Amino acid sequence: MPYRNHAKDLAARAPIGLLRQYWTDEASRRRFVDNLFDGTARDYDCVERLLALGSGARYRRQALERCGLKSGMHVLDIATGTGLVAREAMALVGSTGSVAGLDASAGMLDQARALGIALVRARGEQLPCADASFDFVSMGFALRHVTDLGALFAEIHRVLKPGGTVCILEITRPRRPAISTTLRVFMTHVVPAVAWLARRRDAARRLMGFYWDTIDACVPPETVLVALRRAGFAAPRRGVTLGMFSEYVAARSAR
Repeated sequence: MPYRNHAKDLAARAPIGLLRQYWTDEASRRRFVDNLFDGTARDYDCVERLLALGSGARYRRQALERCGLKSGMHVLDIATGTGLVAREAMALVGSTGSVAGLDASAGMLDQARALGIALVRARGEQLPCADASFDFVSMGFALRHVTDLGALFAEIHRVLKPGGTVCILEITRPRRPAISTTLRVFMTHVVPAVAWLARRRDAARRLMGFYWDTIDACVPPETVLVALRRAGFAAPRRGVTLGMFSEYVAARSAR
């Protein structure tokens, strides 16, 4: 009975519900997600370029700038993956700042080592970092993969310096059915078809099918903002680009 209550409590705090086509409990969820990203790490950047039509790097840099990332800041990039967000953060903070990357996938971290930044294998819900260590915390398109929104945001709040900023980028299912359907078809059919030419079709099909299912199942933006407030962020806000790219930004109190 205690295990059932714990599992039910975790499900209530997770950004997505149970997806039985992929996992049946928390242990199998972690195994599935870790195996997925370990197995597609070498192909990930190629698939991302197809999904973003080559515009991903520019969007990430502009989003980080909009959220307040500046030269000289010390950044923690959670769920850094192959380092797509970290790379843009490095360009913005310059030589007087620093970027550290954190991810649960060993395969992804192997790909990110080429960036030459500090990397650690860990999960966002349990950050192996000292209190008040960073000016800025980023997380790019991985909010759907965490177990507990409250734990994640509490940890981010803890490691931020007073006045520090968190920037979370995510894809949100468009509200208009026609746009939502177009996005689903593009992700689950068009991207894998084009990836076939680059010999990345298997990775693209695995990633894009899973991505769409998690986007479709994710809690609404209002729930994310409430979780940020409960973690101690006073005035979280959400910006939206093209009706689907969410930018959640919030600051820790300066006191």
